[in-house]
Amino acid sequence: MKWFGWKAAQPLARPALVRSGIGVPLGEWPRSYEAQVRDAYVANPVAQRAVRLVAEGVAGVPVYAAPGQAPAAALVPPVIEAIAAQMLLHGNAYVQVIADAGDMPVELLPLRPERVTVEQDARGWPAGYLYRAGEAVTRYPAADALGRATIVHLKALHPLDDHYGLGCLGAAAGAVAIHNAATRWNKALLDNAARPSGALVYDAGEGAVLSPDQYERLKAEMEAGFAGAANAGRPMLLEGGLKWQAMSLTPADMDFVALKAAAAREIALAFGVPPMLLGLPGDVSYANYSEANRALWRLAIVPLAGKIVAGLGAALAAWWPGLALQLDLDAIPALSADRERLWGQVAAADFLSVDEKREMLGFGPAGGIA
Repeated sequence: MKWFGWKAAQPLARPALVRSGIGVPLGEWPRSYEAQVRDAYVANPVAQRAVRLVAEGVAGVPVYAAPGQAPAAALVPPVIEAIAAQMLLHGNAYVQVIADAGDMPVELLPLRPERVTVEQDARGWPAGYLYRAGEAVTRYPAADALGRATIVHLKALHPLDDHYGLGCLGAAAGAVAIHNAATRWNKALLDNAARPSGALVYDAGEGAVLSPDQYERLKAEMEAGFAGAANAGRPMLLEGGLKWQAMSLTPADMDFVALKAAAAREIALAFGVPPMLLGLPGDVSYANYSEANRALWRLAIVPLAGKIVAGLGAALAAWWPGLALQLDLDAIPALSADRERLWGQVAAADFLSVDEKREMLGFGPAGGIA
C-alpha cells in the first residue's frame, strides 16, 4: 500500500463557509450592505416589518424642550424615523446640520451611511467625513471654526471598531437568506401543482432503454404540456412501457415549514421585536399581545429613541446652551399600564408630601400643600 504522498492524492477539501473578516456573512449570503438591504428590507416581509415597527415607534415618541428651546426640538421629528432605521440596519447614522444666514440650524439632513467614511487625523481621531455619491466626493469637517459639529455621528455599539457602529442587518443576514430561500422553494412547489415532482419509469423489457431521439422528444413534451402552474392537474397520457412514479415529500422537505418559521423568529430577535407582534406562531414568551407590545417599547423603541435624542441634543447644544431634549413617555399609549401602576404606588405613599409626589412623577411643586 502506498502511504507516501497520500495527502496530495486526496481530493480538494470542502471550502469553509466562514470567510475571514469582521462582519462578513457566511456562505452565499450577501456581503455588501446594499445587497443585504435589498434581501432583508426590500424583499423580506419579516425584516421589513420588524424595522418599521421600531423606526415608526421611535418617530411616534413626542420630543419636547424648554419653551425657549422649542426650535431645537422641532428639528428632530422630521428625521428621527430615518435615523432610527439607519441605526438598526447599518449601525451608523450621519446627520448634517444645515444653518441659515443667521448661522442657526434650520434643518437636519440624514446622509446615507454606506456612503460616508470617517476621515482620521494622525492620532486616529475623527477629523472629517467623506460623502461619496457616484464619482462626487464631498468632505465635511468634524467641526466648524467655533467647534460646533457639522456632522452628527450616531452609532450603535461595535466592540471591535473605534469609529463605526454595528447594525442588526449583518446578524440577521443568515436568517434572511434562509427565509428567502424557503419562500422561493414554496413558490416553486406551487408552480409544480403544489406537490412534489415524480419520475417517468420506462419498463419495456429487460435492458431496454430509450433512444436519444425518444428521450429528447419525451423531455420536450413533459416541459411543454405538464410542467408549470398552468398545467397543474392535467392528465398524462403514457405509452410504450412508460409509467408515472409519484414522489412524496420526505421529512426533510416537510422541515422547510419549521425552518422558515425558525428563521423568521431569528430575524425578529435580531431587530429586538417580539415574534408575537409579527404574527409568528409558537411564541409563548409573553402572556398576551399587550405584554409583548410593552416589552417592545421598553426594550427596543424607548432606548433607541433616547439615544438618538441625546446625541442630537448634545450636538445642538452648541447653538442652544443648556439644551435638554426630553422624551414624553407619558404620551405613549403602550406604556399607560406602567404609568398607572407608578401613579398608584406614589399616590398610596402616605409618608410623602404632595410636592415630593409631584417631583417623583416629573411635575413641579404645587406650593407645599400637605
